[in-house]
Amino acid sequence: MNFKKNKIAEGSGRSGFTLVEVMVAIAIFSMGMAGFSYLFYNVWETNHFVIEEGETARLVSRATDEIVGEIRKARQSDDGSYPIKSGGDFDLVFYSDIDDDNITERVHYFYEDNQLKEGSTKPSGTPASYPNGDQVVRTIASYIVNTQSEPVFHYYNSQYPGDTAHNPLAAPVNVEDVRLIQVHLYANINPNRAPDNINIESFAELRNINEYGY
Repeated sequence: MNFKKNKIAEGSGRSGFTLVEVMVAIAIFSMGMAGFSYLFYNVWETNHFVIEEGETARLVSRATDEIVGEIRKARQSDDGSYPIKSGGDFDLVFYSDIDDDNITERVHYFYEDNQLKEGSTKPSGTPASYPNGDQVVRTIASYIVNTQSEPVFHYYNSQYPGDTAHNPLAAPVNVEDVRLIQVHLYANINPNRAPDNINIESFAELRNINEYGY
């Protein structure tokens, strides 16, 4: 009987965990969970940023295509003005039927507060005239980060690409010299974080210029 009691006592002394062992296990588990949570957060943040950057690239690319399409349709205004009113590095005013209603709007693209905006003005009265100021303004593209050394608009004459010495033309341009306009946008939803700026550019040939004898 004594032998059995001793065996039972001996076996019971080896079962279970001490308080220190439990605390160590909890600490290790907590550190593992913290590491996993940190890794999960960073992966989620990276994927979220990549998705946003990709969406920005898609929207800016679509905006560039829209701008180029409207510039290509530049034509004489309803009051008889030349198809291009003015052209600067970050500012372009021209005439085009942007909504296909057979009425020629005055279109004003301008860069402001990291956004490229479009102002459109319909003619009014008889004879037709365009009121001062842009009646309707909308944002074409956001997160634009062009600097002063990176113009949104570049202008080329009829001698380009053969003549690279005089092209692109210095802005503000003599509008009657312009036959080709380049739209060049840099976009970034967070310039302080990789990846680098999205770089999107396209060219618009002024197809209707010759129709007016210019």
